[in-house]
Amino acid sequence: MVWRNQTFDFDFILLGIFDHSPTHIFLFSLVLGIFSVAFVGNTAMVLLIHLDTQLHTPMYFLLSQLSLMDLMLISTTVPKMAFNYLSGRKLISLAGCGTQIFFYVSLLGAECFLLAVMAYDRYVAICHPLRYTILMNPKLCVLMTVSSWVLGSLDGIIVLTATLSFSYCGSLEIHHFFCDVAALLPLSCTDTSTFERLLFICCVVMLVFPVSVIVGSYSRVLGAVIGMGSEERRRRAFTTCSSHLSVVGLYYGAAMFMYMRPASNHTPTQDKMVSAFYTILTPMLNPLIYSLRNKEVARGFQKLLKKRKLI
Repeated sequence: MVWRNQTFDFDFILLGIFDHSPTHIFLFSLVLGIFSVAFVGNTAMVLLIHLDTQLHTPMYFLLSQLSLMDLMLISTTVPKMAFNYLSGRKLISLAGCGTQIFFYVSLLGAECFLLAVMAYDRYVAICHPLRYTILMNPKLCVLMTVSSWVLGSLDGIIVLTATLSFSYCGSLEIHHFFCDVAALLPLSCTDTSTFERLLFICCVVMLVFPVSVIVGSYSRVLGAVIGMGSEERRRRAFTTCSSHLSVVGLYYGAAMFMYMRPASNHTPTQDKMVSAFYTILTPMLNPLIYSLRNKEVARGFQKLLKKRKLI
């Protein structure tokens, strides 16, 4: 058995998710298509909200941050996976692996907290509309957004530091298409049981606490919406909240299935499929859900396109 210490001079082997069979070539092409839609869609959302002054509100500022996180998340995993598949090289350095782990964990954690902030924003807007500008003033909105980024980054630093402190020996084949912590731990020669318990606790905090805020916020929102006298106000409230709840359901459902199960219940194939769902598919769906179901965003896109034609 060969032991590797922390000299950062060895490479892992990413086994990937596709082979070169016709079916997998088609699936790989589909993933590239999804990546392209997600990249363009999220970039467009960030630019649109930045350029359109009518969208300079807390709700759209938070939405732009969600799009930015999704843009960074999908760029952390798919380009390297595509490069390895097309070049036939499956290697990734320990430093490269650490970089993927940091950004992947940080962005997932930040998005968890940001979705909770977005739920609070909708609660204040619908349940306390007259006090909205006070309870969600720009300074507080920026503070909560920065806190989401900071808390996510702290989680990434903790996980990265622990992962790089382990020794790795024998086979360095990672049964995944990127450096996921759960796929990396079985390769360690160090006892990782304490870290796995810490990781589970972190997942509980990062998932259960924001979910509690979201459930509490939307419970109040649902009661307020039902009591609205105006059919138009009720319809607009349901449209806005259902878009957010669709994103929450997609994101948290996959994340809980992935990280809140015992390690003994994990299989490499299952983990790769679930990871592909919330690191590739969900970032594509988020801008589509918000743009197709939001009149202000659709109007902003139309106005921007008209300006481009006049130039």
